[in-house]
Amino acid sequence: MRIHGDLVGENKTMFGEACLKVIKTRNGKFPVGALVLALSGWQTHYLSKDGKDLRPIPFDLDTLSPSVSLGVLGMPGLTSYFGLRLLEAKAGEVCVVNGAAGAVGSLLGQLAKLKGLIVIGFAGSDEKCHWLTKDLKFDYAFNYKKISVDDALKQAAPKGVDVFFDNVGGQFFHDMITKHMARFGRIVICGAISTYNDAEIQKFPQTHLQILANELTIRGLMVMSYDKEFGTALNEMAPLIKKGDLKFKETLYEGFEKVPEAFVGLFKGENTGKAIVKTSNYP
Repeated sequence: MRIHGDLVGENKTMFGEACLKVIKTRNGKFPVGALVLALSGWQTHYLSKDGKDLRPIPFDLDTLSPSVSLGVLGMPGLTSYFGLRLLEAKAGEVCVVNGAAGAVGSLLGQLAKLKGLIVIGFAGSDEKCHWLTKDLKFDYAFNYKKISVDDALKQAAPKGVDVFFDNVGGQFFHDMITKHMARFGRIVICGAISTYNDAEIQKFPQTHLQILANELTIRGLMVMSYDKEFGTALNEMAPLIKKGDLKFKETLYEGFEKVPEAFVGLFKGENTGKAIVKTSNYP
């Protein structure tokens, strides 16, 4: 991520969260065989000095794969949960989410549907859009490579968009603010993946007048600000998954050597749902 990437120098361990299996321990809180979460980064083994940097998986996996602790019941799931709360979304309102087939966007859209919103998703392929509408029950899904934001929303939201969850930034964000938000609309900025690899900062005409005229509210979201509420959120989301009310996909890569490929694939839109790299054979 760009937020962390600037801090990683050459020959340093790349930032990242992992689900780890304890193979040797002198800490009674974490017996051999226990599964834990840690910001261990890109490495095959991790040494914790005192266990304070390890977190037990805070829910019963039951029949679920441990990988859900990194996806639907991990940071992406929590981001979608708190993102929807920040949007102050109400039943009957129109919600737009871009990056909608990704780990966060796909979950936020489903949570919005469960709350009674009209959900419009944007993704980068017809296959992803089909998944959004058929399996996840989005009301609309548009392939942004084939139809402009303007044309799509003239069709799906002619009266304007009430809430917008932005994973993409750049031109998409600018178009939403200047053309498509309803009065008193709310926007939550989660990411800006369209700009992360830009050599130069993108420049757009000012949007201040549109923000003022429509009395928009724009908020950023850093999910760790809500860490004291993670347990409550996970306890609400886990039953939805087990009942099938909240669906998810994982794009799985096998082998530690696949980590760079998986990372680059994020920026090319190659993943559907959460990108997971399985580096060992633990269950």
